[in-house]
Amino acid sequence: MSMQGLRALPDGSAGDWIAARLRGFGSTVACTVPTGFAAYARILHPVDFFPAPPSTSPTPAPASAASAPVAETSATQVGTAPAGTAPGELVPQQARLTWAQVCRRTGRTPHALMQWRSITTPIATPAPTLAGGEPRLPVTDEGLWEEVSVQEGTLEPAALAALLDVLAPFTGEQECCHALWEGYGWLHGPPSFVLFAYADSEGGSPPPPPQPAPVPEQLRRALAAPRLMLPGRDYLLFTGSLRAAMSMGHQVTEDWFDPQSPNLLWPLDRSWCLASEIDFDSTLIGGSAELIEAVLAAPGLEAWEVTEDDDLGFFADTLNT
Repeated sequence: MSMQGLRALPDGSAGDWIAARLRGFGSTVACTVPTGFAAYARILHPVDFFPAPPSTSPTPAPASAASAPVAETSATQVGTAPAGTAPGELVPQQARLTWAQVCRRTGRTPHALMQWRSITTPIATPAPTLAGGEPRLPVTDEGLWEEVSVQEGTLEPAALAALLDVLAPFTGEQECCHALWEGYGWLHGPPSFVLFAYADSEGGSPPPPPQPAPVPEQLRRALAAPRLMLPGRDYLLFTGSLRAAMSMGHQVTEDWFDPQSPNLLWPLDRSWCLASEIDFDSTLIGGSAELIEAVLAAPGLEAWEVTEDDDLGFFADTLNT
């Protein structure tokens, strides 16, 4: 069930130190995670890749002639539905790419401040096909590669688990504070369902609609408590072990859990702080130089070192404009 291992704090005072170390509300690293840490890293959210079925022939669209075929990118095949998928929901064959592999396909340049919209806009080429006969990438009406996507505002479970593995030796057994943005719709009222069902050929009844899961008591308490108020964002605040971060999310029904990584996470000694800003497609972390080195070297994470002054805004990717 969701929110297991988390306890609601009576108010947001445990996070007041963060406000004093943020540079207001904006798109820089220092507006998202507290200033004053020795080093910072940007963890790119994993890329979901849903290739078009071989039988389809998407309309040709521009891409770089230097791009490599998908087969050469070593995409990771994913055998299960993406996190948050409803039970029984049909999903296409999914694979995982890195942002660097997306750049290779679109002809863009990978770097610490690359923006998703910029790197998924293929560089135009007059050639009808790519090198090696690979067809051009299918794109949306806005010119974006339509087969790939990333989640904003949350680090998906596998990547979150990999990050927690890195943080564990730097955290020890101390409690952590877990902050959840108050604006998620699922926090305010029961979910709604649209159920499509039919009776069988022998006159059987359609299956009953799923029953919404009860709201966890710790979530009720957090909703009733004063918020952690930071520039531009207010949060519910919980405490729990480091690993309790894996249980944060929306328990829609008994067998349908939609995970949400903490929007802010830090240990009681404030030796590091992690932020998954709701509008960002990456997660930021500040900490010691040793911790950031471990994050950058961790398998299962695609991370780049950044500084307090770096801008992650929509138009900040000047290398791919």
